[in-house]
Amino acid sequence: MIKNVVLDMGNVLLDYNPDAVLNMFCSSDEEKDIIRKELFNGPEWLMGDKGEIKDKDRFDLVKVRVPEKYHEALRNCADRWGICMTPLDGARAFCERVKELGFGIYILSNASDLFYDYFPKFLPLDFFTGVFVSSNYLMLKPDVEIYKTFLKEYSLPAEECLFVDDREDNVSGALQAGMNALQFKGDYEEVIRRLTSQEHP
Repeated sequence: MIKNVVLDMGNVLLDYNPDAVLNMFCSSDEEKDIIRKELFNGPEWLMGDKGEIKDKDRFDLVKVRVPEKYHEALRNCADRWGICMTPLDGARAFCERVKELGFGIYILSNASDLFYDYFPKFLPLDFFTGVFVSSNYLMLKPDVEIYKTFLKEYSLPAEECLFVDDREDNVSGALQAGMNALQFKGDYEEVIRRLTSQEHP
């Protein structure tokens, strides 16, 4: 029986939209394209999520690939990209509903250390039964070890957890770890139906 809901963050609760910060600090399409490629799609992004670098270090690593005339915009985007993370419609109400139904509610997210700056603006960390951020554990989804480490951290039986993520590969990783899993396609009611179609926890 499912007793706990384990939620990805990006594109499940918060909308990750780099254009929000690029449009704010860049003055040309070329500038946006270069910074999007080197900052948001460069290797340092995953390094941050894996905890190999801190967010404050990213500018110095990326700037060597960006023309100097764009360094000011790059610095602003690197330091303030948290404004890209905005709540999806219905996300907060969904989280509140899960909690009201009596389920444990957890976060399991690939995220860098800036998570602790922007995420609490959505909901306080102590709203959740547990919050597991990849950069603290030096591993990433969909590696099956991150799910096993999460389950061990909170002493949770895999079969009592429903993992919800927008990415198919992350869902597959959770299934390999023995969890129930659902690929999120924008419908919070689908998740609620999955929970309420069984006996109450």
